[in-house]
Amino acid sequence: MTLDIIGRTAWGARRRRGTATRVQPGDRVATMLHYSTGEELGRADTAEWVRQIQAHHMDTNGWEDIGYNFLVDAQGRIFEGRGWDVVGAHCAGFNTPAVGVCFLGDDDPGQDITDAARASILALHQENARRAGHDLDRLGHRDKFPTACPGDEGYAWFVKGTAAVNPSAQTPSSAPNTGSRPGNPTVKRTPAPAYPLPAGFYFGPLEGDYRSVSGFRQRRADRKPGHPALVLWQARMRQRGWDISPDGRYGPATAAVARAFQAEKGLTVDGLIGPATWRAAWEAQVTA
Repeated sequence: MTLDIIGRTAWGARRRRGTATRVQPGDRVATMLHYSTGEELGRADTAEWVRQIQAHHMDTNGWEDIGYNFLVDAQGRIFEGRGWDVVGAHCAGFNTPAVGVCFLGDDDPGQDITDAARASILALHQENARRAGHDLDRLGHRDKFPTACPGDEGYAWFVKGTAAVNPSAQTPSSAPNTGSRPGNPTVKRTPAPAYPLPAGFYFGPLEGDYRSVSGFRQRRADRKPGHPALVLWQARMRQRGWDISPDGRYGPATAAVARAFQAEKGLTVDGLIGPATWRAAWEAQVTA
């Protein structure tokens, strides 16, 4: 699995003190989720934030380096902390067995772990398991230390395999339809953009499991709602002639269009937008 990780040099990390304590990949038994508060999710210069965390860990806590193995921001960007094979300083007594991943949130760790961040966090967990050569547990900081971290939503999603639901987010921005395709589009077939989600993930309903990316988590007032890649797929389907609004959210209208399109193209009809349905939106023959 190839991950797009922003390395220490790229985000301006300070040199660690002393010699790093190494750990064999097979000795890992878990990925542990943490949550960092105190900043706004819309912050543009996340690298500066990561540098501040490192400075706090080294200068205030007196640690050798930043404590986390990796950090993930709201846009899904992954920052290398101590990396894969170095013992972290994120949970006393559990630094060697667990890779510590910190989500960079704000002062309200309740309902703001974005879809992009979720995908990156799960991709890190999958890569951790691949390197270890065996299945790994998903833990929250609170499992091994008396703390509220990583917040109720993060814990329910990552550890319990569920997600806290914002009832208002379940109302689609456009009325459901039956997947109709009026008109006779003249759009031409073209190579599809790269599939934007990690292996095994798909665009699907909010109430789905952790692999289902709904677009409803991008809902803070300071960010445009909806998942940008889902907007791209919806816009392409609208270009092909389907009755769909590019809002970046997987609601009944998008599900209906996906099912109708899958049936038309001989794909598995489940309404979920995975790699095959994504690719067909650009590469399948456009019919009247």
